[in-house]
Amino acid sequence: MAIIRLPFVLLILIYQSVVLALGQIWANKVRSTLTTIGIVIGIASVTAVVAVLTGLRSNVLSEFESFGTNKIFIFPDWRGARRANIPWQRIMFRPEHFEGLVEHCPSVANLTRMNGFYGNSSVSYAGHVENNPQIEGIESSWHQIENRRVVLGREFSLIDNEHARPVCIISTKTQQKLGLPKDCIGETIIVAKTRFLIVGVIESKSDSSMFGENRTGIEVFLPFRTVRQMRPWGGMHVVVASKNPDVSEEAQAEIKFFLRKKRGIKPGEPDTFGVEAVQQFVDQFRKISATVTMAATGVVGISLLVGGVGIMNIMLVSVSERTREIGLRKALGATSKSILTQFFLEGLILTGISGLIGIGISAGVMAILQALFTGKMPGFDPPQLVWWSAGMAIGSLAICGVVAGVYPASMAAALEPVEALRRE
Repeated sequence: MAIIRLPFVLLILIYQSVVLALGQIWANKVRSTLTTIGIVIGIASVTAVVAVLTGLRSNVLSEFESFGTNKIFIFPDWRGARRANIPWQRIMFRPEHFEGLVEHCPSVANLTRMNGFYGNSSVSYAGHVENNPQIEGIESSWHQIENRRVVLGREFSLIDNEHARPVCIISTKTQQKLGLPKDCIGETIIVAKTRFLIVGVIESKSDSSMFGENRTGIEVFLPFRTVRQMRPWGGMHVVVASKNPDVSEEAQAEIKFFLRKKRGIKPGEPDTFGVEAVQQFVDQFRKISATVTMAATGVVGISLLVGGVGIMNIMLVSVSERTREIGLRKALGATSKSILTQFFLEGLILTGISGLIGIGISAGVMAILQALFTGKMPGFDPPQLVWWSAGMAIGSLAICGVVAGVYPASMAAALEPVEALRRE
């Protein structure tokens, strides 16, 4: 019977202790409110800092996602060539260097050779001239790598590139700025003093705060071999797509091995080219953002410790003020455990209420910011409330509450009834 009654006794004891604790908190409303302010600020600060950093992280990662995390860039290493006194003829890329790369590199899905016009150039239509456009020579595989939707006309074909046709693809922004008609397929524009036939229109790039995009927004794409004939001395680079971001490192190793062999680089000689993957920057950013988040959370979390110390201080004052009450309760039969439970729960309830208020304030502020800025500021992601940060803050708060409540409660429970009743 005693075992069956034990849970009910414990529940009654906890209920009574909670009621007494809430009564004492309510009796000292001003003091309790001032005590909880530190905890409220601590909780709100922790969740707010993590929310802001999470919004920034989400924004940067979405930029990488839109750019393509499986992309790998291959370029001539001119700086390394100067240091190693390698002649420029060995550094320059030639189209034949990349023939067979996809077949010999299992982790590579596709590649496009690219070249362009760098420096002062212009594009015009019916007397409307736009300066400093982005003019790129691309292969038909570029469309699969970039995955930019064709809104009008068609993509480049293999024949366009093989025969170096005078055709071009423009972006929707270019179409608007040049004043071209809505159905501009078949129209001709002047690119770098040469006439080109428009065969397609693709969607413009979204505004990016990270990756370099031409300020004018004018994009004109020509077949790779067409640009090669117009500027045979011009440089070229290559964009490779790995089969997925997870095999990015394997793809880089395969590319380096293939190019060293293709370009006749002997063992021990430095690479005459550079290979960089977007995924490696993503991984680096993830590590940095995680470190910054933890460091900032730790710094802001000090306010939780300060709030916990404040609660301990108030609880010690409460024990001192209620010494006679404790003595009277013990004289009437209250056990040390019941006294310990009451004061412990009082400290825990104070911290719990503070934590809920702090999380509520953070959630409200985040909701307001999301309503104000979502979809209205391109390139800006509003802060996002992260529930794990709230959970971590509550966990830290629980520890503070335990520490803040146990020591004063143990002091109260250890008082002798006679000594307690003698105190004024």
